[in-house]
Amino acid sequence: MSERTELERDLLAKAAQYFPGNSTGNTNYPEELNFLIREGKAGRVWDVSGNEYVDWLMGSGPMIMGHAHPAVTQAVLEAVGRGSTFFANNDQAVMLAEELCEAVPCADKVRFTTSGTDACFQAMRAARAYTGKEKILKFEGGYHGTSDYAMMSVFASSSVEFPQAEANSAGIPRALSDLMLVSQFNDLDTTAAIVDAHKDEIAAVIVEPLQRTLAPNPGFLAGLRKITSDAGVLLIFDEVVTGFRLAYGGAQEFYGVTPDLCSVGKIMGGGYPLAAVLGSDEVMSVYDRSSVSSDSYVDQIGTLNGNPIACAAGLATLAELRKDGVYDRLHSVGGRIRHALVDACSEQGFTVQSVGEDAIFDIYFADHPVQNYRDGLAADPAPLARLNYGLLNHGIIKSWPQKFYPSVAHTDADVDQTIAAIREVAPNLRD
Repeated sequence: MSERTELERDLLAKAAQYFPGNSTGNTNYPEELNFLIREGKAGRVWDVSGNEYVDWLMGSGPMIMGHAHPAVTQAVLEAVGRGSTFFANNDQAVMLAEELCEAVPCADKVRFTTSGTDACFQAMRAARAYTGKEKILKFEGGYHGTSDYAMMSVFASSSVEFPQAEANSAGIPRALSDLMLVSQFNDLDTTAAIVDAHKDEIAAVIVEPLQRTLAPNPGFLAGLRKITSDAGVLLIFDEVVTGFRLAYGGAQEFYGVTPDLCSVGKIMGGGYPLAAVLGSDEVMSVYDRSSVSSDSYVDQIGTLNGNPIACAAGLATLAELRKDGVYDRLHSVGGRIRHALVDACSEQGFTVQSVGEDAIFDIYFADHPVQNYRDGLAADPAPLARLNYGLLNHGIIKSWPQKFYPSVAHTDADVDQTIAAIREVAPNLRD
């Protein structure tokens, strides 16, 4: 267990005093292992006491080039010197919009926001405006941010029948649950039946093409594309996580399926508050007052939309990602950790399921394939909790409870240290 300086102990006490639940709302580590990050460099971070960690959380994904990457840092410093924000079109936003449209298959037009939550919310609103229909279908366990519509059936009880939606946060009006329909990820039959029964009411289907860490079964996304097209329903890919991670063109390039709209965030902002809705000219026309009737126009304003500093960071990040060998390196780093996790746990007599892709993954302690949210509920959470606890105690940070985010900045030494920690912790995963 890491030593804490008086300064960090004092700051931790202040965090408990001023933060509801002793958290900014993102992470909640065990109290005895709680820490405050002071700085990050490449694939590592340091806490206020100076303890060093190998970081597989990476800001929950955006830091694919590593913390404080020199090219990104330089671009930000230059942008700061030109002004912080303008509430007007700016050159950095235009150049980033061009790069997004060149990279992402579904993108003809871009509307910037400042968070993945807002990008997903805006994509659903745009779909409603374009189609004139009010309902959205999502998948149980899928996370699309914290808007009232998105916080349905994210942590559903398995007793709820499809397509009923279940609100997972206080403060959500009960009436909104009637506007969301829910299906099961990787289940085309259930999804097709729901869409067919409600196609006159459904504006769009929204899906994480890789749902949290669950990869789509072969043919699932293509089948979803056909179901929605045949029914006259829009398809939205939530690529806040997968955009520029699985491939430069995101999940659309990686899996070869193109939606009507998508949300992007995290990586495309280089670690700064930036996200966007991308889509076809026709659908994105709802944001153009001169192109649609007043009944179809979406008025979307944000003080920091297209912020020049965030856009500069995004441009620098994407330039690095276009270099030769970047994605080969990313998948190689992730693949080594994935195999080590399975091997170490299997050697201790556990049956585990490796889920996701090499660029984003984790394991479930289960003797059955995990293809959807309910399969995950049937897995044993206790060994995974011990694994996470043990890794953190060995100076290895990952998303809690589940997810590894490899980066290009992770070195062979980072990987070797992580694998060594996994092997040390694995024998202690039983009661």
